[in-house]
Parts: sequence; structure tokens; C-alpha cells
Amino acid sequence: MSIHRSQLLQAFDSLLQPERFKDYGPNGLQVEGKAEIRRVVSGVTASRALIEAAIAAQADAIFVHHGLFWRGQDGRVTGWMKQRLQLLLAHDINLFAYHLPLDAHAELGNNAQLGRVLGWAADARFGEQDLGFAAPVAFDNAQALADHVAKALGRPVTLVPPGDAAGDAAPPQRPVRRVAWCTGGAQGYFESAIAAGADAFITGEISEPQAHLAREMGVSFIAAGHHATERYGAPAVTAHVAGQWGLSHQFIEIDNPA
Repeated sequence: MSIHRSQLLQAFDSLLQPERFKDYGPNGLQVEGKAEIRRVVSGVTASRALIEAAIAAQADAIFVHHGLFWRGQDGRVTGWMKQRLQLLLAHDINLFAYHLPLDAHAELGNNAQLGRVLGWAADARFGEQDLGFAAPVAFDNAQALADHVAKALGRPVTLVPPGDAAGDAAPPQRPVRRVAWCTGGAQGYFESAIAAGADAFITGEISEPQAHLAREMGVSFIAAGHHATERYGAPAVTAHVAGQWGLSHQFIEIDNPA
């Protein structure tokens, strides 16, 4: 079966409602390709490696979380940007990208799907544009939580447990009864997570200030990888839409240690 490009765009837009979000780049169809779509590849980032893999898979469209265009970027089509666009245009492949709308979807989005992988069902939202998720959990301490996350994601994580204001970390023996999370580069949501009553916060990255806040506020911070926390939403959304329209779908994982 096949679907027209405009129908597929409408299906993604209807599901993810990008008009609700103030975002850092354009959501929806970023690069126009062939009109009729039968095969869709999903991935995290519109890298050259993903585009080349989609070409090899004979995809008509690619669906990603991180597209090609961002607010404030250099608008010249040179270097890596030229190479990626050249591949897409030469093979007439559509590129669909959804950033914050993909993070936020209550069932298929990055945060909901990360919760599923970790075994949690969110009972609250927090932070700007309600992107953060929170749920009750039961871990003896922050290290036990970090070990659980590392095992589920298949990669090491960075844990900053509670400590004293001088920076001398205390043994992480405090039970974790409520966890908050927001995938990707959401370290700026840490204070909102604390205000929402979290004992621990999980995101993809950590910046310098968060280590001090974790020690001083008594709330653990876990950085589990930007890519690692955001590799579940794109295939979930694409599989859902592809299933509705009888399209072929393949998720292609491009390894990224970040």
C-alpha cells in the first residue's frame, strides 16, 4: 500500500499536534521528496549515516526527532548540510522531523516510551510545556535506580547522588520513592523536577550546575545519554502511523555515545 506525502504529513500532524508547541525548529515535512510513500524509515537524527541507510533500505521517507534545521543556525548549504541534502534530494526521499511534539506525546513520545522501557507509568507532568514526566517508584537508593536505568538502556549512566554543600557526596542510602524524567538535553528541567517532588531526576545530559544542585538539594541526578533516552519515540510513532496506513516501516539505529 502507499500514501500520498500530504496524507502522511497530516497523519503525523494530527497525532503529534505541533501547533501546540513553541519549538527550536520547524516540525513536519522538512525536505520534500516523492509524492507516493510506501516505505518509511525512522531514526533519532537525520545524520548522513541514517540517510545512507534509508537509501539502502529503499525508503521513500524518513521520520526523525532531530531534523536538519534549527533556529539560529548558519543557513548556508555547505559541508555536512550540503551532503545530507544532496543525498535526500538525489534519491527523492521525504524527511519528516518532530522535536518537542515527539517528546511530549502521552503514549508514543520519547518520555512516555522511556517510561515504558524503564517500567514506569507517569502520573504527572511538569516543566515548561509539560514536557517532563513523573511517576512513583520504589528503589532503596539512588545507586539502585542508576543501575536499573543502565541495565534497561544497555549503557553506563552518570549518577550524582545527594551530598553536602561542600561537595562531599554522602553514601546514596536515601530511598527513591518518586522519579522525574525528561529525555535528551533537559538538564534545565532539574529545578522543576525538584519542585514537583522528585527524589531523583533522569535526563540525557548533565551540565556543570546540576552536580552542585543535586548535592545541595538532596535530589539525585542521572544523565543516561541524549541519544539513549530519545531512541524510542520515533519508531513508536512511525510504527503506529505505518500500521494505520499499511506502510512498511523499519527503525534504523545509528550508534551515538552521547
